[in-house]
Amino acid sequence: MDDFIVLKRNVEATQIPSGQLVHLPEGTPVSITQSLGGTFTVHASPGGLYRIGAADADALGKDAVEQVQVVAGPFSEELLWGALREVYDPEIPVNIVDLGLVYNLRAEPLAGGDARKVTVEMTLTAPGCGMGPSLAADARQRLSVLPGVAEADVHLVWDPPWGPERISPAGRSKLGID
Repeated sequence: MDDFIVLKRNVEATQIPSGQLVHLPEGTPVSITQSLGGTFTVHASPGGLYRIGAADADALGKDAVEQVQVVAGPFSEELLWGALREVYDPEIPVNIVDLGLVYNLRAEPLAGGDARKVTVEMTLTAPGCGMGPSLAADARQRLSVLPGVAEADVHLVWDPPWGPERISPAGRSKLGID
C-alpha cells in the first residue's frame, strides 16, 4: 500500500461497495490500495474506499494508463477471455475470470458479415454490491474494441449464487488460498 498522497485536482470516483458516483475534492488525502486493469482503488481519509479511473491518474500523481487498448488481428474467443481478464474487482486483486464471476460467454455471428455479438453473463461475489454496473461497463468496454466485435452485452445474473469454490487455481494462488 502506498503512503498517503494528496489529490492534485478534483476527481469523480465510484464509492466501494455502493457503486455511487462521488466527487473527491482536490487536496483529499488518499492511499492507493490496488492498481490493476487501468483503475485505482484508493482509501480516502476520511471516507472509505473508492475506484478512480485511468483518466484521472494524474490527480494521483501517476502516469495515465490506457484502460482499454484496441487489439489488432482476427477475432478469437481467446481475445474475449483475455479482455475479461483485464477487469478487476476493486477490492480483490484478482480478475473477474479467475474469481469465477463469468458464468457464460457467447459470440454469435451477425447477419451479413464477420461481425459478432458477444454476450456475457456474470455475477458478483455479493448480491448487494453496488459495483456490478461499473464492472459490467468495464467488461463491455473492453470487449467492444476487439476485432470482429460489433456488439457487447454484459448481464449481471444471480443464479447460481457465487461461491469461493468458483475461484480458479490462478486466482486461489494469487489470494494465497490452498
